[in-house]
Amino acid sequence: MKGILAFIFIFGVIVVVHEFGHFYFAKRSGILVREFAIGMGPKIFAHIGKDGTAYTIRILPLGGYVRMAGWGEDKTEIKTGTPVSLSVNEEGTVTRINISEKILDAASLPMNVTAYDFEERLEITGLVFDECKTFTVDHDATIVEEDGTEVRIAPLDVQYQNASIWGRLMTNFAGPMNNFILGFVAFVLFFFLQGGVPNYMTNHVTVAEGGAAQQAGLVTGDQILAINGEKVSDYDAIASAIAKAGQDATSAPVLTVEVSHEGQKKVLDVVTKEQEGHYYLGVSPILKTGFADKLIGGFKETLSTSMLIVRALKNIISQFDLNKLGGPVAIYQISSQAADSGWGVCLAFVGYVVH
Repeated sequence: MKGILAFIFIFGVIVVVHEFGHFYFAKRSGILVREFAIGMGPKIFAHIGKDGTAYTIRILPLGGYVRMAGWGEDKTEIKTGTPVSLSVNEEGTVTRINISEKILDAASLPMNVTAYDFEERLEITGLVFDECKTFTVDHDATIVEEDGTEVRIAPLDVQYQNASIWGRLMTNFAGPMNNFILGFVAFVLFFFLQGGVPNYMTNHVTVAEGGAAQQAGLVTGDQILAINGEKVSDYDAIASAIAKAGQDATSAPVLTVEVSHEGQKKVLDVVTKEQEGHYYLGVSPILKTGFADKLIGGFKETLSTSMLIVRALKNIISQFDLNKLGGPVAIYQISSQAADSGWGVCLAFVGYVVH
């Protein structure tokens, strides 16, 4: 259950934040957003806002989507002869076209449609009680589609292709931009929860609770100067020395570790701990705990992750392999593992997968 909740949280947040970027800049560019949906499948809630957007919640809590007038597959199609019901105001203008089987207006007029134009002329023509009539359709009229979803019609002046070039560019770019912002926020929150940003440029270390280093007497903040006589100046060198010592070992190797504790040097023999075939000293990079460090660390991690994704895409294109395409299934598997490590790790995973 925890894994499912983590997947819904991670996948849902990523998609909704991405789609909100398209939504926001579409509205700013004068493009009608006909529907903003949270979830997929049959709707369980719908409300048309004053801005003309139908806000819906759908039964499957997996992401969402934005439906913009004139963008992609967005079309209103009524086959000739389709029975509809029309809601008409006092001026004789159509305010709602209902092509579903739901009755929303008891005073509506039944019609069998023979022609319509909801983009330019804003008219609908058909047989009303065996008499052919044409009605003017209000610019802000709604149409109730076959599945019962009520959305605004899409006249040409509010369609995507009639927005400015700048507006269309920003509407397209807004989704990836929101992904970058979400990644930054997720990493910064993770670093705040963690207490700081790992500093790989120093040989000062954080000592794991119950690990081999702690049992040998090391404490967080100690400085590792050498391992098995090999001097180390940063965390990468520490990790490399540990890996080298355990490379051909058949049992947990004993490491001779030279340590500086509050300015005093000492040499310790540390018995490493084995886990899944690997040997661990029980240390990790010391954390930089400053407020600015966490913000800068979040930005750097987001930028680094973005570049990793770019390189991964290049590899997929040059050496295509279906096994490299994880998709939602891979996200579910990894998010389940992240959930076992706590919601802080889930935040970090959002930062990595959002790109």
